[in-house]
Amino acid sequence: MSSKLIGVGVGPGDPELVTVKGVNALRAADVVVVPVMAAPDGQDGGERGRAEATVLHYVPVEKVVRVVFALNERSDRARREAAWDAAGGRVADLLGLHGTVAFATIGDPNVYSTFTYLAHTIGELVPGTVVETVPGITAMQDLAARSGAVLTEGTEPLTLVPVTAGAAVLKDALNGPGTVVAYKFGRQAAEVAEALRDSGRIDDAVWGSALGLEEESIRPAADLDGGPLPYLSTLIAPARRDGTRGGKL
Repeated sequence: MSSKLIGVGVGPGDPELVTVKGVNALRAADVVVVPVMAAPDGQDGGERGRAEATVLHYVPVEKVVRVVFALNERSDRARREAAWDAAGGRVADLLGLHGTVAFATIGDPNVYSTFTYLAHTIGELVPGTVVETVPGITAMQDLAARSGAVLTEGTEPLTLVPVTAGAAVLKDALNGPGTVVAYKFGRQAAEVAEALRDSGRIDDAVWGSALGLEEESIRPAADLDGGPLPYLSTLIAPARRDGTRGGKL
């Protein structure tokens, strides 16, 4: 029988936001892989990640396997590729021992997720592996619910921008129509604030991090001072609206 790799979205951090299907997939899997960052010596840094913390609400620790991923490596392509190969090899070994391996990822496995790269690698290392995904609630959905921001109305478009692509990409999106959501901008908070002001959209924008956790922070973007923010920060800049009901239909 073919082995199976399942990418399970476990949401932005609040364990209550894992779907019933996600919980069932985690419990049915033989092992659950969670990503961790490498320490300077290349070994498991030992710090429990958000995905692992969420998973442990539903499966015993004995079932969880940490695998080191180059989660933040962007400048050294060779090091990143080597880390992906090593992680893929570790998961391939697990697939050789177990019928079903689940990979837990924060948010959704098809939205800026490490699972995408893992699935690609496994397809080469273990041909015939069945790959499936279980969708998860995204940070933008959670922030919208917690802050009261409406993501879309009527015919409005929704643009999701990773600010790691550059502040210019965010500026272009903010100068367009519809709601703009920004991810991964902690170190570029000052540029994000500048782009919001230049586009005249800072007053309605909202920022959040650690959603659903003890250290949760949700603030109007206008209150941010431009200092560094957590890497996993989310920003919603709602579409320009005239306040009428159904105005965008």
